Amino acid sequence: MLSGIPGPSSTSPRKVAIAGVALSDCGRVDDATPYALHAQAARRALADAGLDRSLVDGFASAGLGTLAPVEVAEYLGLRPTWVDSTSVGGATWEVMAAHAADAIAAGQARAVLLVYGSTARADLKARRRTANLSFGARGPLQYEVPYGHTLISKYAMAARRHMHQYGTTLGQLAEIAVQARANAAANPDAMYRTPITADEVLSGPVIADPFTKLHCCVRSDGGCAVLLVAGEYVRDLAGPPVWVLGTGTAVSHATMSEWDDFTVSPAAVSGRLAFGRAGVRPEEIDVAEIYDAFTYMTLVTLEDLGFCAKGEGGPFVTKGRLLRDGDLPVNTDGGGLSACHPGMRGLFLLVEATRQLRGEAGPGRQVRRAHGRLPELAVASGTGGWFCSSGTLVLGRG
Repeated sequence: MLSGIPGPSSTSPRKVAIAGVALSDCGRVDDATPYALHAQAARRALADAGLDRSLVDGFASAGLGTLAPVEVAEYLGLRPTWVDSTSVGGATWEVMAAHAADAIAAGQARAVLLVYGSTARADLKARRRTANLSFGARGPLQYEVPYGHTLISKYAMAARRHMHQYGTTLGQLAEIAVQARANAAANPDAMYRTPITADEVLSGPVIADPFTKLHCCVRSDGGCAVLLVAGEYVRDLAGPPVWVLGTGTAVSHATMSEWDDFTVSPAAVSGRLAFGRAGVRPEEIDVAEIYDAFTYMTLVTLEDLGFCAKGEGGPFVTKGRLLRDGDLPVNTDGGGLSACHPGMRGLFLLVEATRQLRGEAGPGRQVRRAHGRLPELAVASGTGGWFCSSGTLVLGRG
């Protein structure tokens, strides 16, 4: 257990498990609404769990409708007595999962359904929306907007700082994209599966210095759902449970001027909390699912979660370490860089971590550790905004 962090509470009345996970149709989905993707994912997750929707008394959703999650729950025919609409960017779903686990453990809910769906790609192609260049010009952000700070430029600045401070190279960042694509090659649901080389990453069109196109996530459609339940319902599941062992959440900043260190993300806090509460160490983790809107996010999150020391992320991500059969399999479905990224990808991390722990990832994609054993511990860590927020969950195989 990490020093200074409390372990699991002995007074928690209930254990919490992930009971069911599912994806909706993903990638290029031109003939469905976001609501339809929510419903498709929710039905599939309940079927995966083998539970009836009447058990669901908690619901969490964000990013759709004026009164999320009220509108989505109504569309799904649910009348929850516990709801969450926390919205902190890509980390939303890890934060919601942490809230849901706390609510279930405290007896406030018995089964909480988390659902997400987006047609971001299809809407853009059909000109129903335009690409987002800014999060707005109100409040503290008004002081940055005149300087042209887009979302991607903020990540790019942070990457440049890490390169300057620690000698991290573009070639090392490119290796993250190459390995994500290699992992995606075995995923039939991935949007892009054709192998790429570091040279192809480096020679692509520049989007925001130092990022070229392949340093950036894909734009896709898609959705997914995760069902969490109290421990007493595990005996009724269609498959093995995946236990929530520890959670951690943290926020850092909204304006770049308030960010103490561009090379440290809030995962440094959420990860420490999650590992401490789970009573495990980073070196015990078998598979890591990490938010990767840009290659730098993967690198700095690996550092901040404690898989390597600060500043050593560049060398750490080379030599195939992140591949499915590498030392630390990372984003085993291909991640946001190759599999899918419909806007807020955090919930997809929980789906993939659960499938890997269950041994259900499929031929050529399932992680196997020493002597062919299935992974026993996984971490899922989401990042929101421009490193503004973080949520981390440590999960264990049932």
